[in-house]
Amino acid sequence: MTYAEYNPCEEHGFLSKARIKLGKVLAQKMPLNSLRVKALRLSGFEVGYKVYVGPEFLVASVNSDKSCNLRIEDRVAIGPRVTVVLSSDANWSKLMEYHEFVRSTVVIEEDSWIGAGAIILPGVRIGKMSIIGAGSVVTKDVPPYAVYAGVPAKFIKKSVNN
Repeated sequence: MTYAEYNPCEEHGFLSKARIKLGKVLAQKMPLNSLRVKALRLSGFEVGYKVYVGPEFLVASVNSDKSCNLRIEDRVAIGPRVTVVLSSDANWSKLMEYHEFVRSTVVIEEDSWIGAGAIILPGVRIGKMSIIGAGSVVTKDVPPYAVYAGVPAKFIKKSVNN
């Protein structure tokens, strides 16, 4: 599908898109964690129990695409200024004739810790009890019980001795 053929109205109605957009903005701007978590749920994202979402949390996605989803499981800690990219494209550039949309789900499994300023790209699954170092760019799945850091994020060590 080319960008010219894409019709976002086919996937979500106006009110649904407005709710998603409002939730994402509130999740980024709210001063309290409990409000940021509620805002993410308002957007339709799955957020578990005892989750901490740091200030300036950014979810980059097309508000109209149902294939873009975020699942944050129980007891996840997300530092400030973390960005989760659920969709990416070249917008109105001629590159759209050569490159398809990138749209997918991101899953952050239970008891994981995402450091400040990390960026998580579409389609990534972060395994349970994993740690992502501050400023890292996560381009591929992270196995459970692992510490990843860097650009792109690479394995550093096990997160726990089990």
